[in-house]
Amino acid sequence: MSANFAYANTRDFEFIIQEWLPTDIVFNYEQFKDYYSKEEVKSILEPFRKMCKEVVEPTNEDGDKIGCTFANGKVTTPPSFGPLFKQLQQDGWGTANIDDSEDAMTMPNIIFAACQEMLAAANPAFMPYIGLTTGAAELIQAFADEDLKEIFLPKMMDGSWAGTMCLTEPTAGSDVGDILSKAYPTDDPRIYKIKGQKIFITGGDNDFTENIIHLYLARVEGARPGTAGISLFIVPKYWVNPDGTLEDNDVQTTGIEHKLGQYGSVTASLSFGENGKCRGWLIGNPPDENGKAEGMAQMFKMMNYARLGTGLLGLAVTANAVYNAREYAKERVQGRPLTNMKGDRVTIINHEDIRRSLLQGKAHVDVFRAMIMKTYFMFDIRAKDPDPEKRQEANDFIEVVTPLCKAYPTDEAWWLIGEAIQCYGGYGYCEEYPVAQIARDSKIYSIWEGTNYIQALDLVGRKWTMKKGTVYAKWFKQVQDFYEANKNAAGFEKEFEIFGKAVQAIQEIQMTIGGYFGQGKISMLPLYARRILTATAMVYGAWCILEQAMIAKRRAEEVGPDHYDYDFYFGKVCSARYYLNNVVPQVMTIADIIKGGDTSALDIPLTAFDY
Repeated sequence: MSANFAYANTRDFEFIIQEWLPTDIVFNYEQFKDYYSKEEVKSILEPFRKMCKEVVEPTNEDGDKIGCTFANGKVTTPPSFGPLFKQLQQDGWGTANIDDSEDAMTMPNIIFAACQEMLAAANPAFMPYIGLTTGAAELIQAFADEDLKEIFLPKMMDGSWAGTMCLTEPTAGSDVGDILSKAYPTDDPRIYKIKGQKIFITGGDNDFTENIIHLYLARVEGARPGTAGISLFIVPKYWVNPDGTLEDNDVQTTGIEHKLGQYGSVTASLSFGENGKCRGWLIGNPPDENGKAEGMAQMFKMMNYARLGTGLLGLAVTANAVYNAREYAKERVQGRPLTNMKGDRVTIINHEDIRRSLLQGKAHVDVFRAMIMKTYFMFDIRAKDPDPEKRQEANDFIEVVTPLCKAYPTDEAWWLIGEAIQCYGGYGYCEEYPVAQIARDSKIYSIWEGTNYIQALDLVGRKWTMKKGTVYAKWFKQVQDFYEANKNAAGFEKEFEIFGKAVQAIQEIQMTIGGYFGQGKISMLPLYARRILTATAMVYGAWCILEQAMIAKRRAEEVGPDHYDYDFYFGKVCSARYYLNNVVPQVMTIADIIKGGDTSALDIPLTAFDY
């Protein structure tokens, strides 16, 4: 059996929620104060971790070995997925943070995110069915009329129906403004005839729910071209009649993709309205007199959360790979220490390069989790804080860091999981061990929700300039203020010296790009965008892990070496030292490369790629 959920405890989540982030703010909000507290975090997370091990992990094996099939227009999913989907939805784990009504017992994002990370690690291919149903339900909750909420949300929340997002088409992927899907008015102003094709629709079909609710982008006849003319529709696989009965809605699955990984997750090609009988409910208003529609604004309202969630998935599989490599390294006996070649053979965790590799993985996991959980904390403030100024500040923070949290963990996951495979030696390349599957499952995350190049363009093209640059400037000042306030922190002098250089390097990068623009060298921005994002993410990560390390160092000194928590705290300090000394210097290298202004990728003739 290759699948293995290797999260041994929830200690890092507890540290983040109870000791690092000022979560008293969140737990004191009116909607949470009677149900949640910092002190009870473990009582929620630890049973959920055990459930992931005992209930969810076994389905991972089914997903990879059985997978999904398509024959005679029907999709078949692994047999264990349906019961698991219904169980988790009925228990509230898929939609626990959705309902915004004041009397609803919803879960803070900071707790919900920890649960979602563990769930994703336990079965990456199952997670999209839950996540996409949640995302579709959130859009309906946020923008649909009350009667539509009453029709769709209860069934989606209890696991009877699933949900998807339908954006990509055969002729339009990242350039969504070029979609060809059409919507034609009917006698009912809220109902439109839908015609079009969608591809790469994750969870686009299944055999375990009664209905599938597609959130569908299309252009109403006569709307303007480009993204401004796109509207958003609820298009169910089966039309819901006023009496609740279902009938065919002219939605056909035409095939499923044969993928590198995530075999248990259906990625479907769908045809809508081939027989002229597909209908959808318009969400919001029809296009105005200028042909401008609301669909993309509605979709992007939820996009930050979806992108952050994709970063969370990248974190989850990376963490599980690192944790599996750790467990293997603790048991595998091979070789003798170079310091005592005549001594006994040792477990490989005692060898220097394995220790380096494991700390490299641990440091990155600690950084990714810190970046992402801090951002989920901001989502709680944005949603629930009574002070509109604090909600706006949280929103601005989210705007800047979302592309960092989506792209950085999902870019780094591929090679970090490769390092975990390397820890196993030859066994890591064998499917009998879990890291081979984890590698296959991980690659899609850098592509989902806008490729990481799109995230980089979002950072340098939108976030740098948002509100005349004030949003990014305010965020970056927080980074600078943290450095200035702590640059002489005892025990971290070297790490803060490196951090200070990295902060300066980010400023130099931005000024250099500005200089290229002044010279009319516009292509330098997209050429270096992904590296700029990586450098900025490393600085955000360094800020988070240094904050954690200073707290952990104090705690370690307070409890002493004999305390059961000492190794956790000291390990957190080691993570920060490794990350600052071994990873963050890349920021300065990236700055030097950008200042060097190499244009060879632009200069090379296109035909030269043929040789």
